[in-house]
Amino acid sequence: MPRPRQFDEERVLSAVRAAFWDNGYAGTSLEDLLKASGLGKGSLYGAFGDKKSLFLRVLREYDEANDRMLRAWLERAERAIEVIRGFVTGPVRDPSGQQARRGCLLANTAMELSVSVAEVAAEARRSYASTTAVLTDAVRRAQREGDVAPRLDPEVTARAVLAGQLGLIVLGRVGQDPAALSAMAEALLDGLLPPF
Repeated sequence: MPRPRQFDEERVLSAVRAAFWDNGYAGTSLEDLLKASGLGKGSLYGAFGDKKSLFLRVLREYDEANDRMLRAWLERAERAIEVIRGFVTGPVRDPSGQQARRGCLLANTAMELSVSVAEVAAEARRSYASTTAVLTDAVRRAQREGDVAPRLDPEVTARAVLAGQLGLIVLGRVGQDPAALSAMAEALLDGLLPPF
């Protein structure tokens, strides 16, 4: 009978996720993972598999948590336009620029690994499709609420909103001025979501 784990799995996964997020996949060594997790190599790999398996698990859980958060946000929002605006401006809201420089784990990973790791490309496509579906629902609802022009195609608009947000994430990651990022976000929203 296997021994029960002697560590908090959620704490370990959270610490490992932070290490990957801060350093990227290639920039995170086994030693970094051991230090972040507080586990020995045998325990870490015995519980989670090799580095790639651990990373893919962390990435999937990150994506699923973001999907649940976005769906819950839309369900409880008074107006859907608030969710769309918050989705675009969220990554650039920190006036220090620190959050923007950290970026998004999925976007960072997609830029680093999509060409070389098929599983990452597949996960990015899956996650972005799910986000697009939620944003499409948000655009449709915003149209019913009179906040977005009814002539717009909801899915095309949702894809454009996602593309715009990802562009802001990339610009923030490279250190673009936070005030300029905020102005770009507002211009993007004004262009993509006309009220009539």
